Amino acid sequence: MTSQHNLLFIHGLAGSGQGFKATYLLGLYPDLLAPDFPGDFYERMAQLRLLLANSTGWTLIGSSMGGLMATVYACTHPGLIDRLVLLAPALNYIDPEDNTLQLTDIPVTVIHGLRDDIVPIDKTREMAEHLFSNLTFMTFDATHDLNAIVPLLDWPALLAH
Repeated sequence: MTSQHNLLFIHGLAGSGQGFKATYLLGLYPDLLAPDFPGDFYERMAQLRLLLANSTGWTLIGSSMGGLMATVYACTHPGLIDRLVLLAPALNYIDPEDNTLQLTDIPVTVIHGLRDDIVPIDKTREMAEHLFSNLTFMTFDATHDLNAIVPLLDWPALLAH
């Protein structure tokens, strides 16, 4: 296993590695990986597992479905992920009775819009509190895409180790 500090952005269902958030973050962090994740959830998860195989030291930034993917990966691969930053993560798709997802104590920051009409904030908070023991939950007057908020966030602090 190799250990390193890497940043990976995982876009949402209709997003891409060339979308607003990925482009903005690449401007701040030129070494950020922002691949396209095509297909359904399971195909995307298979691609994520291949990308991260046999390595540690990752910080995953996941938006919407990308946040769901980052969460599932971190909770099923303990010790491989250092930090999660989740932007309006679609945690409402996780079954609270799913015993394959283990509680993790890695630092997790959830950023959620109060006017999100795609991913219910209450469900996100409930699942995040269930899965993450080291959780910071931030809310903003924003919609699901959070594009107006992303440039205002203190990314160095969010990604600090």
